Amino acid sequence: MSELLVSTDGPVLRVVFNRPDQHNALTWGMWEGLHDACEQADSDPEIRLLVLSGAGGRAFVAGTDISQFATFTSGEDGIAYERKVQRVIDRLERVKVPTVAVVQGYCVGGGLVVAAACDLRLAVQGARFGAPIAKTLGNCLSMNTYSLLLHHLGPARTLDMLLRARMYTAEEAHAAGFTAELCAPEDLPARQAEVEERLLGHAPLSMWAAKEAVRRLRVANLPEGDDIVATVFGSDDFHAAVPAFLAKQKPHWQGC
Repeated sequence: MSELLVSTDGPVLRVVFNRPDQHNALTWGMWEGLHDACEQADSDPEIRLLVLSGAGGRAFVAGTDISQFATFTSGEDGIAYERKVQRVIDRLERVKVPTVAVVQGYCVGGGLVVAAACDLRLAVQGARFGAPIAKTLGNCLSMNTYSLLLHHLGPARTLDMLLRARMYTAEEAHAAGFTAELCAPEDLPARQAEVEERLLGHAPLSMWAAKEAVRRLRVANLPEGDDIVATVFGSDDFHAAVPAFLAKQKPHWQGC
C-alpha cells in the first residue's frame, strides 16, 4: 500500500498521508511525494484546490520518521535534512491554488510545518499541535520553520510551544488563529465540503494574489540559519537522544 495517496476528485487534488500505524510519520519518499503532488497541482489546469489529510483519524502527520535520523553523524547532515524539508515546504507554500490541511489527531513536528505552510487549516476537537523536540530529540527547526510559526502564532506562543514542549489543544490553536475551522469529528465532512465549495467558487487569481503576497511578506527578511542547525544536529545531545527515543528511553541532556 502506498504511503502517500494522491487522487483527483474533480477540481480537487487530494493527498492523504497513509501510514496510520506510525501516525503518518513522514519518510523521505513521502516528502518527495508531497513535492510531486504540488507540481501536479500547478501543472493540471483543471485543479483548483489542494487538500491534505492523514489516514486513520489518529494523526495528520506525527513528524518525520525518527529512524531516518539514526544515520546522522554531523551537523552537515542536519543542514542537508532541513534543506530537503524546506524545498518541499517552499514548494507547498508556492502552490498557485488554495491549499487546505485537514487535521485530525496529532499534528506534530514535520506535520505542524506542513500544516503551517498550507493556506487554511481545518481541525477537529481533540487534535493536538506542537513540536516537543526540547524533550524528545533535542534537535531544532530551520529558520524558515521558525518564521512560519512566528507568522502564525507570534513570538510568545511560539516560544511557549517550543521551550515548554507544549502540545496545543485544538481549542488553543483555534483561539490563536492557527486554524480557520474547528468542529466535532462527526461534523468534519460537512464543514470540509463547505470550505471546499466556497474556495472553488472564488476567483483563482484573486486568491493566488493574496496567498503569494502574504508569502512574499513573510520571507522578505528571512535570515540565514545553517549555523544554528549545524550546532544542534551536530551535538552529543542529539546523537544520544535519537537511539534513546527509538528505544523508548528518556534522554539525559548535557547541553553539548
